[in-house]
Amino acid sequence: MRAVDVIEPGGPEQLTVTDLPDPVVGPGEVLVRVVAAGVNRADLLQRQGFYPPPPGISTVIGLEVSGHVEAVGSEVEGWAIGDDVVALLAGGGYAELAVVPAGQCCRPPSGVDLVTAGALLEVAATVVSNLSRVGYADGETFLVHGGAGGIGAFAIQYVKARGGRVLTTAGSPEKLEQCRALGADVAIDYHEDWAAAVKEATGGRGVDVLLDVMGAKYLEANVASLARNGRLVVIGLQGGRKGTLDLNALLTKNALVTATSLRFSPPDRKAEIVAMVAREVWPLYESGQIELPAVRQFALDDVRAAHEWLGSGSASGKAVLVV
Repeated sequence: MRAVDVIEPGGPEQLTVTDLPDPVVGPGEVLVRVVAAGVNRADLLQRQGFYPPPPGISTVIGLEVSGHVEAVGSEVEGWAIGDDVVALLAGGGYAELAVVPAGQCCRPPSGVDLVTAGALLEVAATVVSNLSRVGYADGETFLVHGGAGGIGAFAIQYVKARGGRVLTTAGSPEKLEQCRALGADVAIDYHEDWAAAVKEATGGRGVDVLLDVMGAKYLEANVASLARNGRLVVIGLQGGRKGTLDLNALLTKNALVTATSLRFSPPDRKAEIVAMVAREVWPLYESGQIELPAVRQFALDDVRAAHEWLGSGSASGKAVLVV
C-alpha cells in the first residue's frame, strides 16, 4: 500500500509517500480502505519527533480516517465488507489501508460525504470526552482558546447546543468574526490581555470550564480565569510544557487542573468515546445544529503542503488527505 513515511524528525520536507506492507486484520479489528485521513496538530508534533505512537502502534502518522470496510476480523459483529465507516486511530491513518479495533469505528453522520466525515471524529471525540471528564453541565460558562481552529470551532457549537455561554480567543479580526458567527458570545483577541477581558465579560466570576491547547504559556492566566469550582483541561502544549502553578489560587477557588491525551487512552475507553460521539454529536450534524467544518482537501502526494498549511498559523477549518 501507499503510505506517508517520515524520513527523520523535522519539517514538512521530511514527509514522503512510499510503499509499505499491507496491514493484516486481526481478531476484533476492521480493515479500512481509506478515502480520507484527517490532518491534526498532533500529526505535526509526531512528524517533529515530539509525539511518538504508543508501543505496538503503526509509526505511520494519522489519527482519524473515513472509508469503506475492506475486511472484518474474527469476533467482530455489525460490520460487513463495503460498509461506510469512520474510525479513531492511535496511528496509521495516512495510508491506503488502516487497521483499527472495531469499537473505535462508527458510521458517518447521515448525509455527510466521506471526505468531510474524515475530518469530524478526532475533534468531536477530543471535545466530548474532555467535557465529560470534568463534568461539564448544560448551561455552564465555557472558554476555549483558538476558536477558529478545528477544536475551537467544534467546541463553540457543541457547548452552545448544550445551552452554555461561550467565550473564546483568536488572533485576527477575521477569525474573531468567524468565532462569533459560530455562536461565541464573547470573542477576544489573544494579543491583548485576554484574561482581563474574560474577568470583565463574566462580571469577575470567571468560567466554569476552560479547554486549553496552549499549555505552559497560558497556565497562570488560565487558572486566574476560572470560577470557583472551575475546571481547566489541558489538551495541547503549543505554548510550552513547563509553567508556574499557584496552588493557593487553586485552593481558594476549589479548582481543578487536569490534562489528557486521547491517543494514549485504552481501546475500551476509546470505544466508549466513539459511541458517545455517534450518539450525541452525529444527530447535531444531521439536524444542522452544528455546521460541518470548512474542509481543505489535499492529495496524499501533497501531504507536505497539508502540514505547511496547518502549521502556518493562518489556517481555519480542517485539512484532509484524500487517499
